[in-house]
Amino acid sequence: MMNKVSIRFFDDKEVRAVWDDEQSKWWFSVPDIVGVLRGEEDYAKNRNYWKYLKSKLKKESSELVSHTNQLKLTAADGKKYLTDTFDYDGIIELAKNFPSKQANRFIEWFTYSDETIDGKSKSKAYALFDSSLLDTIEVGTVKGLQQIHGYLFGGLYDFAGQIRTLNIAKGGFQFASARFLPDTLKKIESMPESTFDEIADKYVEMNVAHPFMEGNGRSTRIWLDLILKKNLRLCVDWSLINKKEYLSAMEKSAADSMPIKTLLQSALTDKIGDREMFMKGVDYSYYYEQEDIVAGGDGE
Repeated sequence: MMNKVSIRFFDDKEVRAVWDDEQSKWWFSVPDIVGVLRGEEDYAKNRNYWKYLKSKLKKESSELVSHTNQLKLTAADGKKYLTDTFDYDGIIELAKNFPSKQANRFIEWFTYSDETIDGKSKSKAYALFDSSLLDTIEVGTVKGLQQIHGYLFGGLYDFAGQIRTLNIAKGGFQFASARFLPDTLKKIESMPESTFDEIADKYVEMNVAHPFMEGNGRSTRIWLDLILKKNLRLCVDWSLINKKEYLSAMEKSAADSMPIKTLLQSALTDKIGDREMFMKGVDYSYYYEQEDIVAGGDGE
């Protein structure tokens, strides 16, 4: 049974995946991987290149082709098409057919990503949809946000779910002072949430507060969606919000909340109980937090 859809990101390129319950593993879109390895944006060209490579591998009696699994994946037009997929081992073998720095970087990212704190907490976020926790979270409260953070990062950070007692800053911006944080959070919790503008204002203020040492954005975006769901029967389709535009709008939000409000409002959807929408939201939420990979470089 295939019931969990995912979108991974490498160099800002999407790699579609689907979870196989019976075999307990992910299957990844081969044309998407080919596009990443070739640095090609055109899906049709990547699909045709894969057809050529598959034919070549067959002539060479490569076992790789026999491991291909055809599954229906959602395309850019919103329709589902049968697409060649590989599991984890198949993707590694495929990448080895592209001897380049790009392939080496991809293999390093692909084999490492799920073992990071982000990778492990992301797996927890996927499971949140089917857990009873969503029904017990105190929506719009500080405690509710702590519940989300504690669930996502429990066992990964020793401060999971705990309000920070130290000051933190990012990019030169100083978040709410730890000394006054308890009072600040009480004020945010009491903010109204009956309209979109009120909810967005509450979200912006919670971001400025940044109540945890790490994991604020990932937790707060889920918290926002729960508030929208409860009060407006809506949620955000995060896949419609560009990463750079979102980060830029959030940076400006302390002084001007209109950019982030515009982005959020344009991406509202009534698919509040849709599994794929939730999973896609998790993917994009974690994608926003990823450090950009420097092409051909060593990174930091």
